Amino acid sequence: MFVPKLYICLVNKKDSILRSALALLVEKGVHNTPMSAIAKNAGTGMGTIYNYFPNKEVLINEIYAGIKEKENTIFPEFDTARPIKTQFERYYTAMVEFFIENAEFFKFMEQVQASPIITEETRKKGLETVAPVYDLLERGKEERIVKNLETEELIQFIGGSVFSYLRWYHGQVKVGASTVQNQVRMVWDGIKE
Repeated sequence: MFVPKLYICLVNKKDSILRSALALLVEKGVHNTPMSAIAKNAGTGMGTIYNYFPNKEVLINEIYAGIKEKENTIFPEFDTARPIKTQFERYYTAMVEFFIENAEFFKFMEQVQASPIITEETRKKGLETVAPVYDLLERGKEERIVKNLETEELIQFIGGSVFSYLRWYHGQVKVGASTVQNQVRMVWDGIKE
C-alpha cells in the first residue's frame, strides 16, 4: 500500500505533539502547561498544534483516549473456563504492571481521572476498557463469589486500590516484588462474598 510521504510526516508530527504534551502535562500539571510550552517542546509552531487540536481540552482528551486504547490491549482475555478469582487476579495484575511500566500514563490519568476536562464521550470510550471487568463482576455476583454490591461501587473500590498502590509504588525507592501479589490478595479479599 502506498502511503504519501506528507501523510507520514503529519502522523509523526501529531504523535510528536502528543508525546511532548504528555511529558509536559505530567511534569508541570494539566493547568500549568500552556499550549505554547507544548509547541516549543514538540519543536513546532502554534499554528501546527492548532491544526491538530483546536484547544488544550481536545488535546488532553486525545491523550486520555490513547492511553485507554493502549490499556485495553494489555489486558488478558477472560477465560470463562477459569475460576472468577483467577480471571480477576490476571486482570488486576496486568493493570498494575501496565501502569508501573508506563509511569507517565499513570501520572497523567491521576491528574485527569475526575477532571471535567475529560468529556462524557471520551469517558464512555474509556469505559469500554473495563467492560469485561463489569461482566466478570456481574458473573461473580450471580455465582455468589463476589459481594452483591453495585458493580460501579466495586469498580470504584478496585480502581481506588490500584491508584493508591501505584502512588505508593512510584513514590518508593524500593518496593518488593511480592507487593503486587499482596495487593491482589487484599483486594480480592475485599470483594469476595
